[in-house]
Amino acid sequence: MQLAKAEILIAGAGIIGLTIARELVKAGYGDIVVIEKEPELGRHASGRNSGVLHAGIYYSPDSLKARSCLNGNFLMRAYCKEKGLPLLENGKVIVTRTASELPVLDELHRRATANGAKVEMIDEQQLAEIEPNARTVERALFSYYTAVVDPKAVLKSLKNDLEESGRVRFHLGCRLTGLKGSGTALTGKGDIGFSRFINAAGAHCDKVARLFGVGTNFRLIPFKGVYRLLSTAAPFTVNSSIYPVPDIRNPFLGVHFTRSVHGDVYLGPTAIPAFGRENYGILAGIDAEGFAIALEDLVLFLANPQFRGVALREPLKYIPSCFYRDAARLVKELSPADVLPSAKVGIRPQLVDWTTKQMVMDFMVVADGASLHVLNPISPAFTSSMDLAQGIVAAHFRG
Repeated sequence: MQLAKAEILIAGAGIIGLTIARELVKAGYGDIVVIEKEPELGRHASGRNSGVLHAGIYYSPDSLKARSCLNGNFLMRAYCKEKGLPLLENGKVIVTRTASELPVLDELHRRATANGAKVEMIDEQQLAEIEPNARTVERALFSYYTAVVDPKAVLKSLKNDLEESGRVRFHLGCRLTGLKGSGTALTGKGDIGFSRFINAAGAHCDKVARLFGVGTNFRLIPFKGVYRLLSTAAPFTVNSSIYPVPDIRNPFLGVHFTRSVHGDVYLGPTAIPAFGRENYGILAGIDAEGFAIALEDLVLFLANPQFRGVALREPLKYIPSCFYRDAARLVKELSPADVLPSAKVGIRPQLVDWTTKQMVMDFMVVADGASLHVLNPISPAFTSSMDLAQGIVAAHFRG
C-alpha cells in the first residue's frame, strides 16, 4: 500500500528532524514528509532532556559541536522570544570539587573563549552572589549565555509552524521498517516513495543508516540519565544551574542542579549504561536487543578504560545515598531529605567507533547519494539543532 510520496522524506520528528524540515521550507522545498514512530512528539531525547541551552564551553574548538553550539543557542533563544515560549536567560556556574580540577577549569575557560562564549572566571565571593549555596575550591567559571527552555514546548511550536506552512506532512505512529529499491521506504503504515532521505532517527539513527549501508563500523550504546528533584522545602534554592567540572575525556557532564522554566530544580542526569534504547525503567524498555547491547557493553568494558570507569561508577547512583553524595559535593548545604524521586529519565544514545572501541565525541553528518544521516545526535544537539540544520541544508540541499 502506498502511503505517500515525497520529494524529501525525514525519519524522526525530534529536534533535528523538525529544524531540518524548517530550513528546507525556508529554502523553498515544498514536498516534505516527516515520519515518527511514536504517536506524539517528545517521547524520547528531544523531550526528555534538561532544557539547557549550552554555550560552547566544553567542546574542542575544531569540532562541529563547537562550531554549531553557540549560534544554535542564539537562534533557539531568538525563536523562543519570537514565539513567546518559556525561556530563562540566567547563565550557569561550573564549580570545582577539589583543587586537582582547577587545571581542567582553566581548559574549559580556554575552550569557551576560543569558541566565542562569554565566560568569566570568578572567585568564591562572586560565586556566592550568583549562587549562594554553590561550593567551589578557589575559583569557578560563570557562563553568561547558558539558558533554559521547555523542550516539549519548542517541539510543539516547530511542528505547528511546519504544518501551517502547508509544505510539510507528518505521519505519526509510523515506524520505518526497511527499504525497497533506492527510493521507497517501508513503514508500518505503508510504503512512502522519496527522492531524498534524511535520517534524523535519534537513538535509532545507526540502525536506519545501516539500511543504506552507511556507518557499518559504528554501534550505538545507550546511557540512562536518571534525574531527581530538589524539595521545595529545602532551606535553599538554585537560581540558575550549578555544574561540576567534568571529565573532558568523556562526553558526560556529571550530575548537576538546573532550575527549569517552570521553577522546579532538577538534579542529574546520571550516565548509567542501559540495556535498551528506550530502557527508561529498571527493566522497562529492555527488548530483544538487550542481550546484544549487554555484550557490546562487556566488550567496551574490557577495551576502553574511560567506559570502564563510567560503568563501575555510574550504576551506584541508582542508590539514593550515592546520588545524594555526588550532588552534595557541589553545594554548601544539602540533606538527603532535600533530594526527591523524579519521573524524569532520559537515554543518551552514544555512538561508538567499533573499530577503535572509542566513544565518538562529535556530531557526525554523513551524506551518501540521495540519503543524509545525522549520527551521534547527543548533547548539545538540542542547543545546536537550528545551526546544524542551517549548515546541513546549505551544504547538501542548495545550489
